[in-house]
Amino acid sequence: MDVRKYLNKAGYDTVDASFYSLICVWKSWYTGDVNKFHRYKMYNGKEHVPCRRLSLGMAKKLSEDIADLLLNERVQITIQDKKTSEFVMNVLDDNNFSVIGNDYQERKAYTGTVAYVPYLDNIEVSEDGSIIPGDAGEVKINYVSASNIYPLSWCNGYISECAFVFPKVIKTKKYAHIQLHILEDGMYVIENHVVECSAGAGKEIPVENWHDLHGFETMSEKIHTGSSERQFVIDRLNIANNSDRDNPMGVAIFANSIDVLRGLDTVYDSYINEFVLGKKRIFAAPELMGEDFWGNPVFDPNDVVFYQLPEGYLKDGGKPLETVDMNLRADEHEKAINDNLNMLSMKCGFGQNHYKFENGSVQTATQVISENSDMYRTINKHELILEPVLDELIRIIARLGQILGINTNPDTEIVINFDDSIIEDKQAERQSDRQDVSMGVMSHAEYRAKWYGETLEEAQSKLPEQNQVME
Repeated sequence: MDVRKYLNKAGYDTVDASFYSLICVWKSWYTGDVNKFHRYKMYNGKEHVPCRRLSLGMAKKLSEDIADLLLNERVQITIQDKKTSEFVMNVLDDNNFSVIGNDYQERKAYTGTVAYVPYLDNIEVSEDGSIIPGDAGEVKINYVSASNIYPLSWCNGYISECAFVFPKVIKTKKYAHIQLHILEDGMYVIENHVVECSAGAGKEIPVENWHDLHGFETMSEKIHTGSSERQFVIDRLNIANNSDRDNPMGVAIFANSIDVLRGLDTVYDSYINEFVLGKKRIFAAPELMGEDFWGNPVFDPNDVVFYQLPEGYLKDGGKPLETVDMNLRADEHEKAINDNLNMLSMKCGFGQNHYKFENGSVQTATQVISENSDMYRTINKHELILEPVLDELIRIIARLGQILGINTNPDTEIVINFDDSIIEDKQAERQSDRQDVSMGVMSHAEYRAKWYGETLEEAQSKLPEQNQVME
């Protein structure tokens, strides 16, 4: 189904179709299976033979590494209001955010953009679309990849209205749940549409027939959120979209390194073929491939190192045994792979020598990296977007909690501490902060807030009385 055409008929415009083609290209590099590159045909002088080029899988590796650096189990989220903190953390746990959140950081790395869409499940909605408050519902989170995100209006990169597509399969038929988040009189309204797309038909299912479709029985056609704040969060990499400067969607971390990935896989494929084609072979005359006096074969018939030459080979002056033992260019290939890995690492913001091809596999540098390094600046740059993303997600969940009758505070103070232990020497930094405390240039509360993941107010209240008096 062409979602763009559907949205155009409904009176909405979105990002150009060519950009979604780019997302498909990035995804194919992520899976290591690019059409006409990893799968191609080669002419052998007689016919075109299908070939499969091997992949080192570095697009996948890059995506994994940036995801682990941005969002891992050591990221600390501190919410000042206790009731809000308990509610939000329970919602995140119930929606498996600790696992799926990292997974979608990886998806963000190879598609450029993901979205988190919290919503209320098991709630009552009046005929006019207003939510009937109650405590029976629960907060769920829909996780959306770039190929199913269609911005409808945006300004300076901020997407204010958006459409999301959730593919469904019901009784072997394919459906698309299209959800629109749009503004009406300054307030957000959520519209739901169900479209059958088994054969690309794009036939919309009337609301009165939703009760026959499993999963859509209780879904409302229109919901008035009663809020001027959006109920979705867009998360992207902090990399300028050079495919279209007005496009609010992000680009893959390796979007501008496709040529390097091509070169890397070409060299790696040649490296492996060097061992395959350079395998030692022994060509033997047919007279030597017979049996001995007791009827036993002279050579093991299952040994593939031997190859029997045609009859009459010795009569034509050939040698009984010919050995083919090609010299392997392993060192040259290894250097070429490492050169390409360095180039890829630099272009993607990891700096030099982050990856090294050694003993037939890619090794990752584990040394502590200084604050002026490329990686340090890259991670901090991406965290500039990720921090407000997590903050907004938490505040949306808190607002939905209020609708459920829970005394949450969406305006409470939120502190997010990212895990920088991989790129900073934490012990050295902590010791430096202790010296600042002893010198009086940093307070005990500031030190505790920084290293214990607390708000400044919480840290102040937990200090021993003598320290509070001193400060």
